[in-house]
Amino acid sequence: MSSRNEVVIGLMGLGVVGSGVAQGLLDKARTITNQVGCPVNIKKVLMRDDGRTRPVPGYETRLTTNAEDILSAPDIDIVIELMGGEDPAYQYIRRALSLGKHVVTANKEVIAKHSAELIALAQEKERDLRFEASVGGGIPLIAPFRRDLAANDLSALHAIINGTTNYILTRMGNDGLDFSAALQQAQQFGYAEADPTNDVEGKDAVYKLAIMATLAFHTPIYPDDIYREGITRLAARDFRYAKELGFTIKLLAIARRENGVVQARVHPVFVPQDAILAKVDGVFNAVQVEGDLVGKVLFYGRGAGSLPTSSAVLADVINIAQRINHGVNYEPRIVIDARKSIKSMSDLETRYYFRMSVADRYGVLAEIAKTFGDHLISISSVLQKESDERTRTAEIVITTHPAREAAVQQALRELQALPVVREIGNFVRMEAQL
Repeated sequence: MSSRNEVVIGLMGLGVVGSGVAQGLLDKARTITNQVGCPVNIKKVLMRDDGRTRPVPGYETRLTTNAEDILSAPDIDIVIELMGGEDPAYQYIRRALSLGKHVVTANKEVIAKHSAELIALAQEKERDLRFEASVGGGIPLIAPFRRDLAANDLSALHAIINGTTNYILTRMGNDGLDFSAALQQAQQFGYAEADPTNDVEGKDAVYKLAIMATLAFHTPIYPDDIYREGITRLAARDFRYAKELGFTIKLLAIARRENGVVQARVHPVFVPQDAILAKVDGVFNAVQVEGDLVGKVLFYGRGAGSLPTSSAVLADVINIAQRINHGVNYEPRIVIDARKSIKSMSDLETRYYFRMSVADRYGVLAEIAKTFGDHLISISSVLQKESDERTRTAEIVITTHPAREAAVQQALRELQALPVVREIGNFVRMEAQL
């Protein structure tokens, strides 16, 4: 039995996703009313005061450029924040919660940097903070971390969580394109922004990993805790050599917890061709989670776009509205424990791939092998690829057995100083634990 005449929404942001959410609430009004038990209506929509926002038909009289028309309105139950960026979105979310409003957001930067504080504030005010759309678009990820996997001690996350970079790497691997050509293609199809820096340098994936790791391990993990390396140094030949070795290359977001210590990193990885994540191509995302009870589970789907993101936002709104209508203030709290120790990247132990140009003469491999040996790095394979008789150089590919990152970095510096090494073409970590 309904206890409310309606649930009232304030929408902050009328961009691609905001417009999609506003349109979705109109188009699906009857379905949403049936699910909630009463109508769910937008009262006010905050738009930018720059003349660029296109009002959604049906909302022309509800537009405002003053955030307080939403934040201070006593009858608004839920604030949907879809502005993007850290400021002023963070301040608006914080104020909305402080004033006793529920909040739904897709803002990965705000949640990555401030989730522990905002979750605590929401729980103090007995209100909900929902952010399913901040990671993975329409893929259900946040809700499973909060509920379905709650009985598990989660130990590892391996994720392809940025559709732009996954599309670029797929084209480089399948079509033999260099990075610049693959990026241009991604921009032509609308999969990459005009300024793709946040994607190709791994910043977007870092934000998303910070959110997932915080929930998975019940401890604050901030973007600054996460090692980051982008995909711009990869070349088409790296994909050819990876395939020859039985691998493909993906930008992975990885987090592990061992003995109470957490390590989180985002960087290109050689992934075995028979691994599930190796088969995730194009703009699709996938997150593999490992728990003590459930084992390995995979979440897969489109990770971006107006429709998948709007789907996640609307699902959060419907869930909160159902409980408002039935007099339930908020869902049981998320437990965020005291901050755990963060493992340094220098302590990572994994396999490595090197591509280098060297002098094409006797004794070169012996000098390189000695440098590796001096740092207790065991060579797994050496392949000589292309030779240039004019410059008397050859390209070689070396893979190692598991070694410590600190030792590998020191060996890299020494290899670059060797007279026989003309250039370190690339250096990529190899992930076997998938």
